[in-house]
Amino acid sequence: MVKDGAFLGPLELSNGRWGVGDITRAATHSVELRPDGFYQRAPDSEGQLVPWPRIMTGVWFTWGKHAWNPNSRGRYTPRGTVAGHGGGWMHLTLRDPYEDHQLRFDQHARPYRAVDVLRLEHLLLHLADEGTLHLLGDPEWVGRAVGNLTGGPNRWITSRSLRRAATDAVTAAGPGTS
Repeated sequence: MVKDGAFLGPLELSNGRWGVGDITRAATHSVELRPDGFYQRAPDSEGQLVPWPRIMTGVWFTWGKHAWNPNSRGRYTPRGTVAGHGGGWMHLTLRDPYEDHQLRFDQHARPYRAVDVLRLEHLLLHLADEGTLHLLGDPEWVGRAVGNLTGGPNRWITSRSLRRAATDAVTAAGPGTS
């Protein structure tokens, strides 16, 4: 079992729950991974659940205050971390009805390595393409997958190597219990 504080980019384990963004701070935006789907937490809101079956391909991250900013896709520093500390957006394509949807999250105090964000993005894309996003609702499975994606050098990142890393992490994590 992975210990609290384990992370991959904006995805972090806290109190036995995985979330995108800082789920430990009150009055922040974050996305919790639940057995039934992504749960958007927001200040002064009851939250919103996006069930796993509604999510199609097209999962990606952008950075900044606004989800519609066209220049926010690749805001990274020369040191290989995400630029800025404001927050980010997880973009999803949903079905029934078909729509583009964004889930907002506030960043942690720690910087995110660009390679970790790209690995997380490719893991989500792989699971969406395979129709197995529901595995994200199993905290132990997520811990095994994250354990297989963390670390490693922050260089020579290609689409091919990212796809292979995601595929290998899913295979190593096993079938899950969900």
